[in-house]
Parts: sequence; structure tokens; C-alpha cells
Amino acid sequence: QVQLVESGGGLVQPGGSLRLSCAASGSIFSIYIMAWYRQAPGKQRELVAAITSGGSTNYADSVKGRFTISRDNAKNTLYLQMNSLKPEDAAVYYCNMGGDYRGGIWGQGTQVTVSS
Repeated sequence: QVQLVESGGGLVQPGGSLRLSCAASGSIFSIYIMAWYRQAPGKQRELVAAITSGGSTNYADSVKGRFTISRDNAKNTLYLQMNSLKPEDAAVYYCNMGGDYRGGIWGQGTQVTVSS
């Protein structure tokens, strides 16, 4: 069974940066689309960023210019570089791979806290 393990979350001050990683237990080169979602307490889970196997990306308006999604097929890992973090970015962040096929596979989530 394919598993996704997320890491890189933590506590950061407003304006700071974090890089989230999502490591897959198998090869990801053939996966068409991978994405990051987030969910804050009392709110719906929302799409943050997505990337296709061809390198096309899409971002939520709220994170454009601040976040960058990337994938390293050789390391079987998906990344989310988060810069200029704001308090409203605080949430549990989840990676998803292959969402175009039966909803894809989800990671366990990693907590991002933005506070002074």
C-alpha cells in the first residue's frame, strides 16, 4: 500500500518561511497531479496548490506569490515552499497524490502555526 509521510511543519513568526515535504513510499514519476491542501479549525479543507507531471502549477489566490509547489521525482517527494507566512496561513497541511484517480492518496497532515 502506498503511503505518504509529511514533515516540515512547525511554529513560525509572521513573515517567516517553512518548507513542507511529502515523501511517498514508491515512485511518483507517473502520477499526473499532486497537491497540497490545508484545513484550519472550523473551516473547510481548501486546495492550496497543485502540480502536474508536466510541471504546470495552480495556486489559490490567497497564496500566489508567496508559496511554491514542486516535485522531485528522483526523491519521490512533493514540496511546498511557504514564504511571507501570515497568521491566516495557520492550518493542518495535507498532501495528496493522484487526486484525479479515485480521490488519490492522502498524507497524515502536518501542523503549521503562524504566531508571534
